[in-house]
Amino acid sequence: MSLHAFDTASLPVTPWKNGGGSTREIACWPPGAGLGDFEWRLSIATIAASGPFSVFPGIDRTIMLLAGDGVHLRSAEHAVDHRLATLHRPYAFSGDVPLDCTLLGGASSDFNIMVRRGRWHAKLQVLESAALLHSATHGMLLALRGQWELDGVSTIDCVEGEGLWWADAPHAWHARPDGADARLLAVRFDPCRDQTDNRRPDK
Repeated sequence: MSLHAFDTASLPVTPWKNGGGSTREIACWPPGAGLGDFEWRLSIATIAASGPFSVFPGIDRTIMLLAGDGVHLRSAEHAVDHRLATLHRPYAFSGDVPLDCTLLGGASSDFNIMVRRGRWHAKLQVLESAALLHSATHGMLLALRGQWELDGVSTIDCVEGEGLWWADAPHAWHARPDGADARLLAVRFDPCRDQTDNRRPDK
């Protein structure tokens, strides 16, 4: 599958049914998959009001604050008790756990990754300097601050809020910032190893 460039400012906005926020979907795999059958999903959420987080059984989630004062995530059993208040610091948690989300101030914007547990693993990096990103068959790059030159099959320039994603085709990148205080989010998805491959034969 070819590369897909995007600008977060122009992504379609889907309001939540409970009125507490909205979602801008960046990508969902496989094509045409819905919330019940996706393999991995990338999106940006605007949280405008405190309330419960949706439960996604069998899904591993990662959330990262992009803008705003942040949120406090808590579960009833206190297995999760996390203040998401630092920009660009990812936090991973299970989608199985019912969570209550409390705004720490005004509305917040968050980057979200969801993967089907046991099938995919997501790795995130927030880059602040030039880096070589090894080949990944599924992935995404998003300029968080400043301007970046992405050198792969072609050279692509991205400014804050712009990025690209790809799936089902390997891509490697040399990412270079243009100036100081630049940040780039790099995400790669790798299929989980089949656990049956590690079983020892019966004696």
